[in-house]
Amino acid sequence: MQAEVLVHRPVLAEESPRLLVTDPNGVYVDGTFGRGGHSRLILEKLSPQGRLIAFDRDEEAVKAAAQIQDPRFQIIHAPFASMKEELAKIGIDKVTGIFLDIGVSSPQIDDPERGFSFRFDGPLDMRMDTSAGETAAEWIARADAAEMAKVFKDLGEERFAMKAAKAIEKVRTKEPILRTKQLADLIAATLPRNKKDSAQHPATRIFQAIRIHVNQELEQLKRALESAGSLLLPGGVLAVISFHSLEDRIVKKFFEAAANPASCIDPRLPLLPSQLPQPLFNRAVRILPSEKECEENPRARSSVLRGASRTDAPWPEQGVDRKSTRLNSSHRCISYAVFCLKK
Repeated sequence: MQAEVLVHRPVLAEESPRLLVTDPNGVYVDGTFGRGGHSRLILEKLSPQGRLIAFDRDEEAVKAAAQIQDPRFQIIHAPFASMKEELAKIGIDKVTGIFLDIGVSSPQIDDPERGFSFRFDGPLDMRMDTSAGETAAEWIARADAAEMAKVFKDLGEERFAMKAAKAIEKVRTKEPILRTKQLADLIAATLPRNKKDSAQHPATRIFQAIRIHVNQELEQLKRALESAGSLLLPGGVLAVISFHSLEDRIVKKFFEAAANPASCIDPRLPLLPSQLPQPLFNRAVRILPSEKECEENPRARSSVLRGASRTDAPWPEQGVDRKSTRLNSSHRCISYAVFCLKK
């Protein structure tokens, strides 16, 4: 069973390293090691002088990384959101490329003890780092219906969020909800099946929402993107694979705002072109898996690869404004414009 779990097919396996590696002698980061599928492919493209530092907050992934006996490779047990701080500890402040494969890895989903999937009965954990943080069961035990409904709606895009939350709140007064099957059965008995996709289990969106919330995945992604922008050398590439719309929306907006930071300046302000913030990234490319890959690896069907290279513009201390609005609602952009006028 364990040997089977460790078999993991990376998606967009040809496209990702080809987009990422621009200099075989460079220093690269794989922020989501998983079971090392992409890391191994990146290493194949590096010269003997190249270097790859991988990150993962899953202790099992860090253990699996020991199988890579390569002097160019190093694994760090930490979330990718803290890559900038962790790299500074080993004397690295700039890198040539950064790769992120967002979401849950197949080994995590396939292990019943992790509690990520309702396909198996296991403890309701869902933490990517089992050594820290609140489990899904602990969160369900303490959150009120309003908090649960907000998470289910915002992170799971669940139409019947409040109905599910109230059902959980009612049941937990009688018995604690500690197992994946227990929660899945409760949701299945409470919510109707999706009319557009009757094969989808009613608990799918609820499980997704709880997992994202417990691991603070979207916040971690936003921090990682900002760190990546400040770490990359001019010409260095940030490549990100996402699997659902919430993640992909964040990545897409980040690249759009970084490629056109002046879009948040009100056009009525009297600024010269030279006074506007310069692009931080070149225009991003979007790559989808081929039909053949989707047939051979069903996990690839929802994957989207976006990537772009850094310009030589200094990374702003305040970071990228992902709202990218042309209205006067962005205080950071207005402050920047006033600063330019004073100059």
